[in-house]
Amino acid sequence: MKLGMNKLPLQIRVQILTMLCEGSSMRSISRITGVSINTVSKLLVDAGLACAAFHDKAVRRITSRAIQCDEIWSFSYAKQKNVKFAKAAPEAAGDVWTWTAIDADSKLIVSWHVGDRSQYTGTSFMGDLKARLANRVQLTTDGHKAYLKAVAEVDFDADYAMLNKIFAATSAGPGRYSPAACIGTIKETIKGHPDPDCISTSFVERQNLTMRMSMRRFTRLTNAFSKKFENHCHALALYFVFYNFCRVHKTLGATPAMASGLIDRVMKMTDVVALIDAANPVPAVRGSYKKGVAAQISN
Repeated sequence: MKLGMNKLPLQIRVQILTMLCEGSSMRSISRITGVSINTVSKLLVDAGLACAAFHDKAVRRITSRAIQCDEIWSFSYAKQKNVKFAKAAPEAAGDVWTWTAIDADSKLIVSWHVGDRSQYTGTSFMGDLKARLANRVQLTTDGHKAYLKAVAEVDFDADYAMLNKIFAATSAGPGRYSPAACIGTIKETIKGHPDPDCISTSFVERQNLTMRMSMRRFTRLTNAFSKKFENHCHALALYFVFYNFCRVHKTLGATPAMASGLIDRVMKMTDVVALIDAANPVPAVRGSYKKGVAAQISN
């Protein structure tokens, strides 16, 4: 018999959330823990909402030297080219891009945004990033043109540079499984006076790999993908809180949140469960409110 949401012990909830952040699929979690798939999904939704609110409140006034930005591709329900052939495809079906901004020193994910790869999404992303920083930074992005108008649109006060990569020609064709080899880069100053030695996207690209390894729905060339756009966002919200506050970075010896001065301890997954419980208080037992009022009146 599989357990329902209202009967899950703390250790099972911690196990489910940890497995979600360590690359396990929802169905494998259901099989291993003996919890129904609907319960796992409900816990993911609750965790995503609580973690998104926590990140929005906690990751503010960040002092940074250099910020690197990039986008990572995934899809919801079906790949964009297959949406027109998919049965009952929802409105949000298709390619999904996650925009991320990482602090080069603390490795903190300062801002993230989910949407398409358009200038509109880029503007929303850059506006959110700007609002979370406490000082002027050096900003580096790849050569995606949407960044140019997005940075200008939000009047981002930064020393901004683009890193354009040069790829080797390949005979494998557009259906290749691996990207072409990068044979060089061009550093282009867009605004201010960026330090040439700090014009890099290496850290944020490495973070993209961590995302692909840590979330099953990002794994390429498998049948693992997000069936619902909303669950895709919930999984990201949970992952970024786990990455920023719970996971000790090997080279730092601390979590990114500790390295950036946001917190002085490593958060545990039990803390994430506490965030969920705080956002979803247990309803009072029927009649307890009236009994409490009656007791106060009698006293």
